[in-house]
Amino acid sequence: MGATKRLISDEIGLSEAAAILRGGGLVAFPTETVYGLGADATSDDAVAGIYAAKERPSFNPLIAHVASLEAARQEGVFGEAALKLAQAFWPGPLTLVVPVADTCSVSDLACAGLDSVGLRVPSHPVAAELLRRVGRPVAAPSANRSGRVSPTLAEHVLGDLDGRIDAVLDGGSAKVGVESTILACLDGGVRLLRPGGVPRDAIEAIVGPLGEEADPDDAAPIAPGMLTSHYAPRARVRLNARSVEPGEAVLLFGTEAPTHLDRAGAVLNLSENGSLVEAAAHLFSYLRHLDASGARTIAVGPIPEHDLGEAINDRLRRAAAER
Repeated sequence: MGATKRLISDEIGLSEAAAILRGGGLVAFPTETVYGLGADATSDDAVAGIYAAKERPSFNPLIAHVASLEAARQEGVFGEAALKLAQAFWPGPLTLVVPVADTCSVSDLACAGLDSVGLRVPSHPVAAELLRRVGRPVAAPSANRSGRVSPTLAEHVLGDLDGRIDAVLDGGSAKVGVESTILACLDGGVRLLRPGGVPRDAIEAIVGPLGEEADPDDAAPIAPGMLTSHYAPRARVRLNARSVEPGEAVLLFGTEAPTHLDRAGAVLNLSENGSLVEAAAHLFSYLRHLDASGARTIAVGPIPEHDLGEAINDRLRRAAAER
């Protein structure tokens, strides 16, 4: 494969991107969460290309993106709770893991051989139009090498995958900045598999208290993002840092700063005014920037656990996990 094409998200670029996907190729495209690495979810060969490009563990399932709830119901069985959630939050940053339907066209490889399928209807206008033109489910994990920091700009995609995929459809910066919330709607209950762009309290307002979050050390995860060591930069990540060691890169939040900040080799603040929305949008980009500084350790200051802070801390804990 030659150099990756960078396509503008206009009529010509969208048409070319859709043709590449329908032909079995790989196209990264923007969603409201992060950039996804898209392939025809109905084709085992195309899905295998995702795993190869990302060097992704084959037991980690992929989310299938579709253009509408109607299209999703061709792929999965929506019980009462799943239907309420889809109607409340789609299009948007919510993935629902539901039983596969008899009419499901998503490949077994994308489902990692499971009898459930993860589905999402993204709200980003470029993603929505691309899916409409492709006319079939598109598997799209984050467009980065497996375990690396997720991309929020086309430049991030090219930094990880240039020459490994056919094209990237440039739609500017992803707005939410962390991946979709994933809920399992299986066996009549609703269980949180991964915190993300839709906060827990908004979900519980629709369906009541959620079941316990899945164990990320499960040997056979049923949704993406459930491996403990995930979203990991090359540098070691040290959480809840109250003091800075010489040469560390530092990731701050708000006005609280650790002692000995003058020792830092590089410093970025996710949100100086304490906005968790702004922090989420900056998270992966800032981790990449600090990782590129050459520091052996990234020290991360405390971040609140409420609202989007739950998803941010989930990503950071996975980045800090031993690997």
